[in-house]
Amino acid sequence: MKMFLISDNVDTYTGMRLAGVEGVVVHKEDELRAELERAAADEEIGIVLLTEKFGRDFPEVVNEVKLAHRLPLFVEIPDRHGTGRSKNFITDYVSQAIGLKL
Repeated sequence: MKMFLISDNVDTYTGMRLAGVEGVVVHKEDELRAELERAAADEEIGIVLLTEKFGRDFPEVVNEVKLAHRLPLFVEIPDRHGTGRSKNFITDYVSQAIGLKL
């Protein structure tokens, strides 16, 4: 199985290409949806990497495709600007999940 990148910027795409990961750069919602469906239909792809911007800008598209397909695994990764999450996002997530402040 191979990995596939769907990126919103050329820098992340270029870095992943240097690591041997194929991918595409898209900017619009319809382009994203088409590439997600194409990647989901390819049986050779085991992991689809998405830059975090897509999860923020088009959460309904990303979630719809994630829920509709058991494979591949869809993983959001930080882009060249780093993560959009707070530095304590894991602790905050656990606190919200169990209802206790850690």
